Amino acid sequence: MNSEILIVDDNADIRNIINELILDAGYKTRLAANYNQALSEIDKKLPDVAILDVKLDKGDNDGIELLSHIKSKNKDIPVIIISGHANIEMAVKSLHNGAFEFIEKPFDRERLLNFIKRAVENYNLKKENKEYEIKLFSSYDIIGNSKNITNIKDQIKKISITESRVFINGPSGSGKELIARKIHKNSKRNKNPLIILNGALLDSNKYELELFGEEKENGSISYGALEKADGGTLLVDQVSEIPLDIQSKILRVLTDQKFKRVNGSSDVTVDVRLICSSSKDLKKEIEIGNFREDLFHRINVFEINIEPLSQRISDIPLLINYFSKKISENYNIKQFNIDEDNSYILNHNWQGNVRELRNLIERIAILQPDSKDKISNIIKESLKNNNFDDQIAENSLSVPLKEAREKFEKEYLTIQLKKFNGNISKTASFVGMERSALHRKLKGLGIKEFN
Repeated sequence: MNSEILIVDDNADIRNIINELILDAGYKTRLAANYNQALSEIDKKLPDVAILDVKLDKGDNDGIELLSHIKSKNKDIPVIIISGHANIEMAVKSLHNGAFEFIEKPFDRERLLNFIKRAVENYNLKKENKEYEIKLFSSYDIIGNSKNITNIKDQIKKISITESRVFINGPSGSGKELIARKIHKNSKRNKNPLIILNGALLDSNKYELELFGEEKENGSISYGALEKADGGTLLVDQVSEIPLDIQSKILRVLTDQKFKRVNGSSDVTVDVRLICSSSKDLKKEIEIGNFREDLFHRINVFEINIEPLSQRISDIPLLINYFSKKISENYNIKQFNIDEDNSYILNHNWQGNVRELRNLIERIAILQPDSKDKISNIIKESLKNNNFDDQIAENSLSVPLKEAREKFEKEYLTIQLKKFNGNISKTASFVGMERSALHRKLKGLGIKEFN
């Protein structure tokens, strides 16, 4: 086992007991006796799992603050909270803030070890799935023979061999990140990292930290996206969402080719290719005062515009065939056929664009319908019911196939039951199942039948 566990407790005896327990189980450990030591260890290198005492030397909720700090860096890292002053409110607060488990002192050693094993398995699974998703996403091709897609493919070939800054504009789900990945992959920087910073997802108070990094009082350094991307490419997605004051600092970096870390005094120089993207019209954002015109001209050396999927209908049959083959291979199931002239598909407005279409194909693959009628029913219900699509359009590659299938089946059958007012016979007939089989399926999925 190579997993590393960070143990934070101001009581040396408890710290040592937990340390010996974890070492005997075959894990690596790091120890911290107070808040500042813990902060230093977290910033130096994130652990695979953290065990945090709630009350250290800084205040009554040190552990909760450290929990939030870890989650701000990587929300997937499991954190086990321990406390000798436990109460329900504290337990609820820690779980609400993202704790994996909460355990009281004195704790049962086997119970704690079981929590640790589950936490390690949980983290490893998420890490493997994320790596798999990145690998899979990187392997996707840009599919289409429309004039827009043909031009984009040609633009990528020409842009990739240059060092020019690129601005990619297109609606949500149209493939902006995929284009950026292709540019990076075909460039001379492809041996170095592609770092992605999403302007719409960042805490407004942490833009500078995320971009420029920080120098801590204890001498440790937290590197920002610019330094992480040194020698490679930085994609700033949804650049339109970055506040104006941060925009001015980005402009200064592009002008001076250097910056200072937060709380730093020395200039840092990096070699980074910048690609920006947005689903908003930046020229309109400039007119209403939300985006700096001088920054726009700096990042928009070369512009790529992606049309909505609804404006390039000829690409839809190609995308259907491509995704059905790709997803069937990934799930190791027999490839299924979808009628390319399906009116529901061709006439749909595709607000989610290619991502929405891919989610639909993936949903069909997971449900594994055994007839064209069943496939057609899934398509009709998915495209007709936007709430249904929103609920289950999450990328199911982040969970195992069995769990994804159960989730999709539960959502699908629940909606069918509601549509037929709980009538089992009509629901069974519509979804193509025997009445008794549907009863068993509903029971197995934990769906309550109603009249």
